[in-house]
Amino acid sequence: MTVADALPHHVPVLIAGAGPVGLAVAMELEFHGVECLVVEPRGAVSWLRPRAKTTSTRTMEHFRRWGLAEALRKGAPLPVSWSDEAVFCTSLTGREITRFTGCLGLDLTGSDLAAEPGQQVPQPVVEDLMRQTVGPRLATGYRVNTVAQDADGATVEVIDEQGVSHTVRADYVVGCEGGRSVVRAALGAKYEGVDTSRPNLSIVFRAPELAEHVAFGPAVHYWVLNPDQPGLIGRLDLDDTWWCIAQGVEPETCPLTPAELVHAVTGADVEVEILATDAWRARMLLASEYGHGRLFIAGDAAHQNPPWGGHGFNTGIGDAVNLGWKLAAVVNGWAPAELLESYGAERRPIAAQTIDEAAQNMSTLAPELSDPRLFGSDAEFQEAVPAVAAAVQTSKAQEFHSLPLTLGYHYAGSPIVADEPGAATPSEDRVYRPTAAPGHRLPHRWLAEGDSLYDRLGPEFTLVGDLSSPEAASLLDAARAASVPVAELDLRGPEWVELFGAPLVLVRPDQHVAWRGSDVPDAAAIVRRAVGAA
Repeated sequence: MTVADALPHHVPVLIAGAGPVGLAVAMELEFHGVECLVVEPRGAVSWLRPRAKTTSTRTMEHFRRWGLAEALRKGAPLPVSWSDEAVFCTSLTGREITRFTGCLGLDLTGSDLAAEPGQQVPQPVVEDLMRQTVGPRLATGYRVNTVAQDADGATVEVIDEQGVSHTVRADYVVGCEGGRSVVRAALGAKYEGVDTSRPNLSIVFRAPELAEHVAFGPAVHYWVLNPDQPGLIGRLDLDDTWWCIAQGVEPETCPLTPAELVHAVTGADVEVEILATDAWRARMLLASEYGHGRLFIAGDAAHQNPPWGGHGFNTGIGDAVNLGWKLAAVVNGWAPAELLESYGAERRPIAAQTIDEAAQNMSTLAPELSDPRLFGSDAEFQEAVPAVAAAVQTSKAQEFHSLPLTLGYHYAGSPIVADEPGAATPSEDRVYRPTAAPGHRLPHRWLAEGDSLYDRLGPEFTLVGDLSSPEAASLLDAARAASVPVAELDLRGPEWVELFGAPLVLVRPDQHVAWRGSDVPDAAAIVRRAVGAA
C-alpha cells in the first residue's frame, strides 16, 4: 500500500484500476486540483508483457500538458528518431515487399500539426512513470469488490490482500478495471459486440544476434507475410529484446514451441531466450453506457478493440482526459453535475469509430496478404510482388497513417459544443486537415522553437483570439459572472483568423473547441452551454 497509513474514509473520486487509463484519470484530476484514490490489486508493473507499444501523437500531447512528455521520451528504450517506418517482408532475413514511411505520427517532430510526435514505448514504461507521478494517491494490494451509488455519492467495498473488507465513501467512482469491471456491472451496462475467433500469441524474447541479421534497416514493425507462419515483429529496445505476434496460433494445438515460432517468423537461426508469452483473441466490444449518477467507466471497462493501429490504450487516455476535466469542474464547483452527461455522449461514438477502424485493420492481416510465389524463385517473386505490395498499401494505409482518427476525432454534435451548420467533416481522402470547428481539437502552431500554442492555454477554459474586441470582453464578463475559470490568450491578426476560421475561439480544458465566432449575441448562453448548464 502506498497511501499513508490506511485507506481514507472519504474521497472526492475513487478510481478502480491502476492501468494507464485509471492512472490518467488520477493525473487529470490532479492537474485540476482534485483529490482522488486509485485502488489496484497489482503491487508492481509487469515488465514482461509490454502490451501497448504505440503512444499516439494525441496521447503525447496530453503527456506534454501534464508536464511528462520529456520524461516519457527519456524512459523510452527506442528514441523517436530511430524509425518511422513499417516494412512488409518474407522474413527478417528475406525479401522486402513494400514499406510505409511516416508511420503512427512518429515523423511529426517540429511539425505544426502537433505539439508532440508519437512515441514507441512499451506500456510498462508508461505505467511506471504514471505510478510515480500519482504517488501517494495509489493504493496497491486492494481491489474493489462492490459499489453502490445513491443520490449523494457511492459506497465502495475494498478488499485487501488478506481478505479484509474496507469501506470508502466517494462522491464519484470511475471504473478502469478492464473486462471484468465491477463498476460496469454496478451500472448495469453490458458489453455489445463480438469476440473474434482469430487466435494470436504474443512472445517477448531476447536474441542478442538478431539485429545483425535484419536485412531492411530500422523499422517499428516488420510484417512477415509467410503463409507457413505469418506474424509481425519489432524491437523493444536497442539491445537484444524483441516482441513478436504469431498470428493464427492456438498454443494448445500448435506443434511449434515459442522459440520455434520466433525462428519461423524471423527466418534467422539465432539463439532465442523466451521471456514471456501471452495468448489472446481480438475483441470488438462497446459498453451500452458509460455512466450515470455517481458511477462512470473508462478504457477497457468501456470498450475493447483489436490492437491493429495501436488505438486501444490511446482511446482510453482520451476517455480519462474527457471525464477527468469534467469531474474536476463539478467537484470544484464551477460546473453542474449535468456536465458529466456529456462524457458518454462524446466518448462512446469515438470508441465505436475506433473499434470500426481497428476491425477494418484486422480484416486484412498477414495471412490474407501473402502469396506462395513470394517464396519461390526470383522470377516468381518479381511476378507476385507488385500485386501484393499494392494490396498492402491499399489495405494497411489507414493503420499506419492514422492522423485523421488520432488527431481528427471530434465532438461536433455534443450537447456542450456550439452548433455550427456546415462545419468541417472528416475528409474522404484520409488526409488530416486541422479545423477549429466546434468540437474539434484546436489547430496547433509553434509560436517559437519549443514554444507550443498549447503551452499557452490555461488549465481550464481559454479564450483565444483578438481580446481587444467588445465581443471578447462580453464573453469574459459572462464567464466571471458564472464563476467559470477562463484564461486569456491574445492572438490577433489575419493569420490567426484564417487558422481558426473566426477572430475568437473558446477552448475547453482538453484543447477541443467549445465555440468560435465573431458575433456574441448572448455571451452567457455560450458559457452556460460549454459547462453543461444550458
